[in-house]
Amino acid sequence: MRGKKGSPKLSSHEKPTMNDVVYIVLDSCRYDAWEAAATPNLDRLGVVERRWAYASWTSPSHQVLLMGLLPHASPAGVHASEVYRHELLGWRERLGAPELEFAGFLPQLNLPTALKRLGYRTMGRVSLPVLNQYTVFATGFDDYRLMASHADFAGMIAEMNFEPDRPSFWFLNLGETHYPYLLPPGDAPHLHGLHGVVKDLAGGTGPAVVGTGCDPAEMARLRAAQVRALEVVDGLMPALYAKLPADAWVIVTADHGELFGEDGYFGHGPVMHPKVFEVPLVEGRRPA
Repeated sequence: MRGKKGSPKLSSHEKPTMNDVVYIVLDSCRYDAWEAAATPNLDRLGVVERRWAYASWTSPSHQVLLMGLLPHASPAGVHASEVYRHELLGWRERLGAPELEFAGFLPQLNLPTALKRLGYRTMGRVSLPVLNQYTVFATGFDDYRLMASHADFAGMIAEMNFEPDRPSFWFLNLGETHYPYLLPPGDAPHLHGLHGVVKDLAGGTGPAVVGTGCDPAEMARLRAAQVRALEVVDGLMPALYAKLPADAWVIVTADHGELFGEDGYFGHGPVMHPKVFEVPLVEGRRPA
């Protein structure tokens, strides 16, 4: 474990002695899917909270997450500025820097850029094509890449490494909990996200209109599939924990939720419904 020799500032050029951080985003995972799942390994991080996403789909939500804001608690009677302040100050504990200053967040308002100024090695692995390495989301990362498979948390873990004299920030977007929730090929219709729609339009064909409808039995089946997908992620957490330094801080949350037939909605994106904003959040030191 690196010793805590003082409290570095974002403007400092000295080698930091701060915590390694792993930030995991379970794409599309709604809070009550976590409640329904068996997650003994994730539960070792702490008690999961119900939080609220700032946006209803992957791209804008990740923009906020990469500004350093976690999904919010939605406190009543509090001005938004105080919510932002509270969430940003949480990085002092996560980084192990109780006197951390925030001048280095400006003017970009980009978490990886700010961490690089602290001396962090910034690494990103994503599963959703809308977040690929040619987009703005790669800003501030030393090494950022779209995985070849839609759902390869195991492959991400295999690629992870940590340096003894330099802290690392690993940002992971997981596709396991995103549609089609690890269902086998052909067991669910092929539905496009924004990236797929643009590819179809660029090809001159226009997107195919394919949908599941909102048949209650089918919606229940898909919701159960997301729960099982989260359990698959949970089963991989011991392999992740085994690779982490003792000082590592782990954040697990979601970028947005998912609709499974509630009020006639399925999926996420151009949807205004409480369940598409309801997400889990748990964080803490790497379990011993």
